[in-house]
Amino acid sequence: MQFLKILFWCLLAFLAAAFTMGNWTTVPIRLVGGLIADVNLPVLLFVTFLLGLVPTLIWQHAVRWRLRQRLATAERNLTDLRSSVVAATEPVAEPAAPLAMSIDKPGTAI
Repeated sequence: MQFLKILFWCLLAFLAAAFTMGNWTTVPIRLVGGLIADVNLPVLLFVTFLLGLVPTLIWQHAVRWRLRQRLATAERNLTDLRSSVVAATEPVAEPAAPLAMSIDKPGTAI
């Protein structure tokens, strides 16, 4: 399985390098105030990809963190509840009734 994962990433890196080599052109971007920035197309695509990916990753990590906190709280409450139920249902040891002692008289059978 590790081999397939490495093969996938190598293939993806090769495709990205081939795309970069084939599309290494400058693209003019008009900025505020009449400024024009010349940016290479692969760099522009990478930056726009990151602009879409990073906020989504931050949101996903925040949701996972919140769910972990809720799960930890629920597990803690469940453990407390179980320990209180076990403590309440443990049988209380009742004192044993004293045994009636019989004194044997010599010569009598019990």
